[in-house]
Amino acid sequence: MSTQATSHTSPDMAAPVTFPPGFVWGAATAAYQIEGAATVDGRGASIWDTFSHTPGAVHDGDTGDTACDHYHRYPDDVALMARLGLGAYRFSIAWPRIQPRGSGPANPAGLDFYDRLVDSLFGHGIEPIVTLYHWDLPQALEDDGGWATRDTAYRFAEYAALVHERLGDRVHRWITLNEPWCAAFLGYASGIHAPGRTDPAAAFAAAHHLLLGHGLAVRSLRDAGAGEIGITLNPAAVRPADPSAEDDAAAARTIDGLHNRIFLDPLFGRGYPADVVDVVRRFTDPAWMQPGDDDIIAAPLDLLGVNYYTPTVVAARAGTPPSAVYPGSDGIEFQAVPGPVTAMGWPIEPASFTTLLTRLAADYSGVPIWITENGAAFDDHHDPATDRVADPDRIHYLDGHLRAVHAALSAGVDVRGYLVWSLLDNFEWAEGYRKRFGIVFVHYPTQNRVPKDSARWYQAVINRGGLPGAP
Repeated sequence: MSTQATSHTSPDMAAPVTFPPGFVWGAATAAYQIEGAATVDGRGASIWDTFSHTPGAVHDGDTGDTACDHYHRYPDDVALMARLGLGAYRFSIAWPRIQPRGSGPANPAGLDFYDRLVDSLFGHGIEPIVTLYHWDLPQALEDDGGWATRDTAYRFAEYAALVHERLGDRVHRWITLNEPWCAAFLGYASGIHAPGRTDPAAAFAAAHHLLLGHGLAVRSLRDAGAGEIGITLNPAAVRPADPSAEDDAAAARTIDGLHNRIFLDPLFGRGYPADVVDVVRRFTDPAWMQPGDDDIIAAPLDLLGVNYYTPTVVAARAGTPPSAVYPGSDGIEFQAVPGPVTAMGWPIEPASFTTLLTRLAADYSGVPIWITENGAAFDDHHDPATDRVADPDRIHYLDGHLRAVHAALSAGVDVRGYLVWSLLDNFEWAEGYRKRFGIVFVHYPTQNRVPKDSARWYQAVINRGGLPGAP
């Protein structure tokens, strides 16, 4: 993927835009972040159960034990989706609900829950989009080595087949993995996420086995007659701080390799980039790359899911220690981007989204793109007097990023749908409950749901099929 400099001017916020007929509007969530019911109906422990119960791992000791209690409240949540006009809902299956120890026969009660959820969605005219893995690896598999071991990839394919056997008659779109970069490098290199390991060699092995698991699951799903199959990545919009400086451009290419090309190139049949393999060899002998793996990983895709939040700007700075999440990034400084930021401290720059999408379409062509996550956390507050949550910053963020998607569409990028992150405020991983990404406010003590102003705004966007111009 190229990392050349491009314009980062924001899209024209004054002009109305209309999306193509058939463009799909929806929202996304993840099982551990919303379901709760952590020990109900035979569910086993996941790495996030273990991690969140580890002192100091998650802000304020928060856990996903209850979360949004979606496991019990899903009928009301689906009815809320319908009122907002959502055409699709992307949710993830909790692997420990299906196989409490990560292998063996399916837990009927776990499958029953997702069966009911899918039926409820169809009853409200909402398409289910299933993500098979959103980071909640069964703890028993982690005890045996987790994603750093090859066997986990094969267990994942078996699990995928079990889910498809139950839901495949109604679910048309399948996503194997969500953000394998995060699962590998936040989980195994930096320890910021579950399972909390800090071993770069294990992180690179995990990245490979996640891709292998993806390929094996695609094969399993294809054999079972599944509909459209894809994977969701969180590609970084990387650029050099000084585009005219060769060392900055080299730094950007290094991070592009460690974040983007390490996944995209194998998925699109090119194998691992040589410069990435050189970095890997600094930490480990990649004996886990076995003959035939490239062909398995490169199983044809029907869609590429893209999660996007913020740009990445880097510069070459001698003596800078490596980032914990990018083993091999010695001498590279990650720089702040001037301008507004979200509550996560992430810079807001919609035009980088357009740049990223056009680069993906140019460098990895032939596969339709779905925006499977895009959104922002802000410090939202519920006004009990009016029962309202005013979140103008989120509306401005979403408006700008939807315009960025439209600009990519206008440039010829094949984008089929947009799923806002997230439907509900939820357990935000290591941040616990202090960061709110939802378009629906959740009052955790009561589990009361209050659609924010952004939810009403998004409802109007869906009804209109686009964005109005500035008044």
